[in-house]
Formats: sequence, C-alpha cells, structure tokens
Amino acid sequence: MSGAKLAGGLRAFGYERMRQSGSHIRLTTEIGGTHHITVPNHAAIKPGTLTGILKAVAAHHHLSLDDVLRRLAL
Repeated sequence: MSGAKLAGGLRAFGYERMRQSGSHIRLTTEIGGTHHITVPNHAAIKPGTLTGILKAVAAHHHLSLDDVLRRLAL
C-alpha cells in the first residue's frame, strides 16, 4: 500500500493532512481527542510500518486492528 493511499483511507477516521515534510505526511484527527500520525509517502509502505500506524489508529479510536482493516477495506 502506498502512503498516499493510506493517507486517503484514513479520512474515514477523521484524519486530515496537516503538512508534509519531505517524504512524510503528518495527519491529525480531532475525533476522540487530538491524535497525530506520520505516514511515509512512499510507493510501498513496509509491512511493519503499516502495522504500527494501523495499531496506533486502532488504539486511539478504541477499535481492534481487524475493525480498522475492514473500514479501510484492506
């Protein structure tokens, strides 16, 4: 999965692009309190990095990793 595709998919959780510095995109949501994540804007995100990002999203929104994957249709 590319970083741009992940950043777009995370809109379903209220994340919006705040800034981009080099090849990293900073996303923020105000749903459930302020939460920031950084997504590498690479053609393919490494599996471990992708899992870490999705786990952080799941924890912030009090969801399971499977719930996040379903909402992202992955």
